[in-house]
Formats: sequence, C-alpha cells, structure tokens
Amino acid sequence: MESDILENGCYAPVIVNEDMTVIDGHNRLRICEKHGLPYKMLVFSFADLLEAKQWALDTQKGRRNLDKWELGQIALRLKPDIEARAKENMSAGGGDQKSEDAKSGLTTLSDLISPVSTRKELADTVGIGEVTMGKVMQIDEHAPAAVREALDSGDLSINQGYNITRQIRDLPEEQRDEAAALAVELAKAKTEIQAFDAESDRRHKIAGLFCKAYEKAVLLTSTEENVRIWTECTRMRPDEVEDSVKESYELAQTFQTIGDLLKNEILNPRQQAGVPSDGN
Repeated sequence: MESDILENGCYAPVIVNEDMTVIDGHNRLRICEKHGLPYKMLVFSFADLLEAKQWALDTQKGRRNLDKWELGQIALRLKPDIEARAKENMSAGGGDQKSEDAKSGLTTLSDLISPVSTRKELADTVGIGEVTMGKVMQIDEHAPAAVREALDSGDLSINQGYNITRQIRDLPEEQRDEAAALAVELAKAKTEIQAFDAESDRRHKIAGLFCKAYEKAVLLTSTEENVRIWTECTRMRPDEVEDSVKESYELAQTFQTIGDLLKNEILNPRQQAGVPSDGN
C-alpha cells in the first residue's frame, strides 16, 4: 500500500464520522502523514460508533477474498461493542436475563445452536453461519497457539480447529500446547492424504471419460446411409440437424486436438528421450 501511494498518490479518501474519528483508512492516513502527502477526507454520518465499525468491516470484507475463519476474526472486533449495547438493552428492559447457572468454558454443539444474540449479530455482520461463528468464538477464547496459527495459515478448517480445541480441553494446562501441536500435524497429514486421494480419483475419472469416448467413437461408421438412419430414426427437426452439424465439427476439433497433444507432447518427447514406442 505504501509503495502504491508513493507512486500514485492517495486516490481513496479517508472516512471519518461527524466527530472526526477515523472509520476507514487508518493505514492510508498514517502513510500520507508520514510522507507529507495530500489526502481527501469524507465525513459519514452513523447512528453510533458500532454502526460505524460495522460499515468499516463491510468495506474491508468487500475488498478482500476472505475465508470463514478470517471473516470470523473480523467479526470478533465488534464483540465488545455489541456486548456493551446488549447490556444497555438488558438494563433498559429490566436486568440481565442470562441464566445464573450458565456454564463457562467450551460449549457443546447444542450450546452453539442455542439462541445467543451477540453471536447471531456477529455472524450476520460478516455473513457466516451462527454455529460457525460460535466455533470461531470458542477457538479464539480457548485454542492453543498451534491451532490458531494453523487456522491463520489455512492448514486447518474451523471444524478441525474447534474439534482439536475440544479434544484437549480436559488435559492439564501444561500438556495442552504439545497435544495441540501433535493434533494439528495429524490433521494436516490427514488433509494431505485426502487431497491426494481426491486428485487420484479426478485423474481416474478423466482417464475413464477418454476411454469411453474412444470406445463409442470407434463403433460409429460414418456412411451417408448410417447418418440418414440416425436422423430419420430420431426424427430430427431441421434445427436439430443444424445443431448436430455444429456439435460434429466441435467433436472433430476435440479429437484433432487430442491427436496433436498425443503426437507432439506425449509421443515425440518419448522418442527424443529414446523410449521405445511400445513402452518397454
């Protein structure tokens, strides 16, 4: 961002509210002030600071292609403000309605599904599911560093990170970091194996399609009589015949391309390397 601003100037304005609090563009403002560069400011009107932060987060979300973990981390920035507003609403309505025997620590799946206004509002803010947001909150509060780092790097999914956090929750605190690191490595290895299996399945499907296409194609005898029989028995309309003409030429081009690839990319490199044509 700094090199872009130095080269092209600050073309995006810094957004502030009516109290001149910066809502969006903190980095742009810092860079411009550091180098003495001009910048524009736009004043937006918001109902309160929470609405301003939600607007800023929506703007950030629109600029970047974020996964669910990253979206959840963004939503957590609003958690203190949303909880503060919820307390104000409770006070105005006659007190805190939360059950006194609510359990602290990691929740169960049923707890994640139960209605919690803060969690729902956070989820809605960034457009992820409420249960997913609940898992992000539990990971953020309880997960060891190894789990967080793996989520940040994309090596774990939210479900994997949440499950690991739950699995080690009953271990003594001094054992959790090591157990988490081992669990993360195991999960990564499992993911790699699954990816390898998926790639193997994909390759076999492609090979199967080619085999079937050639098996069917060699059964065709393209005489005028056979083509007429095909059109008459299937009662092709003139427009359908025209479509079949186009499809036939496209198929011919497909097989031509396959032939060229076999000859130029598969056969010729083997011959140049001295590999016999029979593969022995």
